[in-house]
Amino acid sequence: MKPRGGYNVNLIGGPSGVVEKLSPPEKLCIPLHSRHLKFSELRVADGDSVSSGQTLAVDPEAFSVPLLAPCGGTAGLSRLDGHIVIENLNCPPDPAPDPELPTHVPYDSGQAAEKRRKLLELGAWQFVSNARTHQVADPDGTPSAVIVSTVHLEPFVARGSAICTGSINELVRGLEHLQSLLEYQAIHLVLPNVKLELAQDIQKTIRGHAWLKLSEVPLQMRYPFDNQTLLARHLGLFTEGDETVWFIPAAGVIAFDRALTLNRPCTSRIISLAGPVVKDPLHLEVPVGYPIDKIIAGRLTQDDNVRVVNGGILTGTQITEDQAGIDTECSGLTVLETPTVREMFGWLRLGCDRRSFSKCFTSTLKKAFGENLSTSLRGERRPCVACGQCVTVCPAGIMPNAIHKYLFSDELEQAQRLRTDLCAECGLCSYICPSKIDLYDELVRAKVRIAEELGPPAEEPEEQAAQENQEEDVA
Repeated sequence: MKPRGGYNVNLIGGPSGVVEKLSPPEKLCIPLHSRHLKFSELRVADGDSVSSGQTLAVDPEAFSVPLLAPCGGTAGLSRLDGHIVIENLNCPPDPAPDPELPTHVPYDSGQAAEKRRKLLELGAWQFVSNARTHQVADPDGTPSAVIVSTVHLEPFVARGSAICTGSINELVRGLEHLQSLLEYQAIHLVLPNVKLELAQDIQKTIRGHAWLKLSEVPLQMRYPFDNQTLLARHLGLFTEGDETVWFIPAAGVIAFDRALTLNRPCTSRIISLAGPVVKDPLHLEVPVGYPIDKIIAGRLTQDDNVRVVNGGILTGTQITEDQAGIDTECSGLTVLETPTVREMFGWLRLGCDRRSFSKCFTSTLKKAFGENLSTSLRGERRPCVACGQCVTVCPAGIMPNAIHKYLFSDELEQAQRLRTDLCAECGLCSYICPSKIDLYDELVRAKVRIAEELGPPAEEPEEQAAQENQEEDVA
């Protein structure tokens, strides 16, 4: 299947390439859940003294992926609901880089099974996901191929180029550690452009290795063709319908190096702090659990009437009072203005400052420009008008508008027949919908409900299903 559709969202407030490492806070507030992980099995008690890298809890449904303590201190389980709070912090700094550290991994660097166990225990395995389900991959499984991506196209999230800056040796060693876990499978390294300096540096460092294949993002880097499921389809890695393809972001490969080369736990994250109301959008290196209010304090153009989003604006979720610190899967914080004054006669305005997928505003006559996004819908929600824009933009080749109507009528079998399971969860359908229907949320929930109530769809190759949907769209 070749990806189709896609759409690049040009917004003001993207992060620069600067990476700032924040000093330790007074306490860490570590959430016990994130988008794909739920650390329900606690390994510490209230008031316990914990050390840096100690396992605080595990997710029993995700191969016991651990939640590790970024710093030593005193664990509090009753301080904040849904969190482990660590106070009286003792955060020893990382040792200085060792100039004698080899650029490459020794050939006999250990058994694959032992390495996988170590990656799991030191917190690096949580970066390895199944490209089909987006869930944590089985550490004892055997993939048919591996995708490593340095590309992040969704606005405002941490960029791979910033994560890899100054870390080429770590990235190369991580790739070699990854290859040592495999047998004959190829590693597809995805870059925005194989002629970039990053790609050239990698090629200079890794020479003559047939297991590494460089690939560019298809279709002129349109969003969401950095999506793991779409990349696997584009690279032809889903052919029989039952392949397991691993997907690992650049941060995960660097975490491999930290765990296996340096024998250190992976407890910090490079995230973005971006959005129209952020004074100087940038990247930040923070430990998991860093208080969100401490991160944004003094960095916004306004302190009131803002919404903080965990992730990007297309697939992120609003951060509420239930989450006090950075969770273990956070890729960035997006801050948007929440207008408090109703826009009078907004429907009469020509939209000179607003981008439109349907090209119905005056801005179509302007040159490319960044839109100043806020939480305002700039209009009211209404029923589906059958415009077909969501079908045009959908990179998975399905028909969100038709699925929406079947779901509204509670006809799950019909929604399943239209291959709701192929949804890549990119959020574009919601973003461009003129009726402002939250199709993204509907499809994500429907995928779970259909899988639970109806099971997998009838055996049908994804290539054929996508082709049939395209033919229906043309008709």
